[in-house]
Amino acid sequence: MTRDGINRGKRGEETARHYLRDRGYFIVARNWRCRFGEIDLIARDGDTLVFIEVKTRAGTGYGGAEGAVTPWKRARLIAAARCYLGATETELAARFDVVTITSGQIKLYKDAFQVE
Repeated sequence: MTRDGINRGKRGEETARHYLRDRGYFIVARNWRCRFGEIDLIARDGDTLVFIEVKTRAGTGYGGAEGAVTPWKRARLIAAARCYLGATETELAARFDVVTITSGQIKLYKDAFQVE
């Protein structure tokens, strides 16, 4: 990934954090890591713990930001979320949201995918 891509990603995560906070989410953790990977944002939305993947793209090529949450990426997020739940002994209901930022347009996909 280029330096521009890294900076775009960091700006996107910050934009998503503000966007979610303005919609009532309470941010619990940012860039939480374990051996399975990283979760961009972890938040509470009411009585639900939300694991949030943020994807930022300059344009819509190659499937855009939505296309970047592949089955492999979902599996890594699920594994990392299980790790977080085990480490914190959280008993809240959980879900996975995705925030995409493409050319400055923000979209929130609540309950974007489920654990099979």
